[in-house]
Amino acid sequence: MEVETGDIVVGAMMLVFGLIGLVLASGATDNEMYVFGLSLAGFAAAFVVGLIRRHYDKAEAYQRGENWHV
Repeated sequence: MEVETGDIVVGAMMLVFGLIGLVLASGATDNEMYVFGLSLAGFAAAFVVGLIRRHYDKAEAYQRGENWHV
């Protein structure tokens, strides 16, 4: 089972967004920007976890011989 190129690109983009969110939160002078930065980082982390889960679900279905439609 191979890793799809699109998943790698989207995962890398989410990593960058998560880092931007952490930088925004660390330099925030008001509560709104702090919450936005942490929310952006949290969303990016959850999205990457979802990509990883989807990959392993596809690999497991492939091992069982099932058809997996994205």
